[in-house]
Amino acid sequence: MLALVSLILVITLSMIIVRIGAIALEMTGLSRDIAAFQAQSAFSGTGFTTSESEYVVSHPVRRKIIRVLIFLGSAGITSAIATLVMAFAGKSRNETITSISILGLSLILLYLIFTSKRIERWMRRWIKRFLARAFPELRVYDYSQLLGITKGYSISQIRVKRNSWLANKTLRELELDKEGILVLGIYRKTEKGEVYLGAPKGDTVILPGDLLICYGPEEALINLSERLKGSKGEREHEEAIKKAELRRTEEEIMANT
Repeated sequence: MLALVSLILVITLSMIIVRIGAIALEMTGLSRDIAAFQAQSAFSGTGFTTSESEYVVSHPVRRKIIRVLIFLGSAGITSAIATLVMAFAGKSRNETITSISILGLSLILLYLIFTSKRIERWMRRWIKRFLARAFPELRVYDYSQLLGITKGYSISQIRVKRNSWLANKTLRELELDKEGILVLGIYRKTEKGEVYLGAPKGDTVILPGDLLICYGPEEALINLSERLKGSKGEREHEEAIKKAELRRTEEEIMANT
């Protein structure tokens, strides 16, 4: 009976460790579903070979969490197998049936507990509170993921030259938002040194020599950086607007399917 109780405790502890690991991964910026799957995969040692896994372990904090889960998982699985053998070794037929019944009921009870929404909310609240205090480094943000860098979007620096289509126009006149491009900030050299204009407004004039920090589709940013003054530049601007409208339509269709 002692071996059976030990087996149930090992299983319970393993489920708690996976839940803690999933919440820890979630605190680093992963979605709940991805965090839960990767925590379970790392702990069990199976399924942790997807491209999604490669993305997870590329982050140093997440890599530490995965390493701990793999280590604890190897120890937990070994302990579970050992206690499972001890729980049924040398038992009579009736004792074996009784042990299987107790184990089955215990597993059902654990399943009901760990899938309960109320208990899950309670566990998440306390686990997050503990992790936030004990491991503040978990509160990190993966800006590549948040900004969709892997989805065709990018952040780029564009140096404005004298013959650039951007030069000596206001942001309102440029209408870059219609091209799907946002100007996040501007580095400008002045007599007092370089200054930074964060979140510039529509009436901000772009001057030759400015360094623009832009966010948008990678292809659109490349084309913008090469655009020159004149009628050709205006035509390229109109074409870029049409491409942006088509891209937005395609993204909305994908989002709604």
